Amino acid sequence: MQAPVENYANPKTCLFHVLFKGAALAFYILSALFFNSFVIIFVVTVLLAALDFWVVKNVSGRILVGLRWWNEINDLGESVWKFESLDQESLARMNKKDSWLFWWTLYLAAAAWLVLGIFSLIRFQADYLLVVGVCLSLNVANIIGFTKCKKDAKKQFQQFASQTIASRFQSTVQSAFTLV
Repeated sequence: MQAPVENYANPKTCLFHVLFKGAALAFYILSALFFNSFVIIFVVTVLLAALDFWVVKNVSGRILVGLRWWNEINDLGESVWKFESLDQESLARMNKKDSWLFWWTLYLAAAAWLVLGIFSLIRFQADYLLVVGVCLSLNVANIIGFTKCKKDAKKQFQQFASQTIASRFQSTVQSAFTLV
C-alpha cells in the first residue's frame, strides 16, 4: 500500500509565487524577439521582478513557510533586520510541498538570473547586465532575508527550550530543598 501523496496546501499562493518569477524571466528572455526598445524591456522586466519581490516577501513567505522579514533604519541611522515567524509547533505543521516549492524556486530563480548575467557579460551587453543585476539583487535580498529569518526562528526556539528546561530544573531543585 502506497502512502498518500501530500498536496499543496495553498495552491493559489504557490501559483503566484512561481508566476511572477517565471513572468520576469520569460519576459526578459523572450522580449528581444518582440521589442526593439531596451527601455520597454528594462521597465517591464524590473516591474515584474519587483512584483515578485513583493509577493514573496509579503505574501508567499508568510503563507508557505510562516516567515516574514523587513529592514528598518533606527534613530542612529543603522540598518536593523526584523524577523517574524510562526511558533515552532506551527512551523512544524507547515506543508512540506509548499515549503519545498518556496525554497527551490527562490534559489532557482536567482541561479537563472545569474546565468543570464553571465551571458550578458560574455556578449558585452552592459545595459542588459543592469536589468539582470536589478532582478538578481531583488532575488538575493529575499534569499538573505528569509534565510536569516529561518535561522532566527530556530535560535528563538532553542532559547525558549533552554529557558523552559532551566526554569523546570530550577523549580525541581527548589522543591527538593524545601522538602529537606
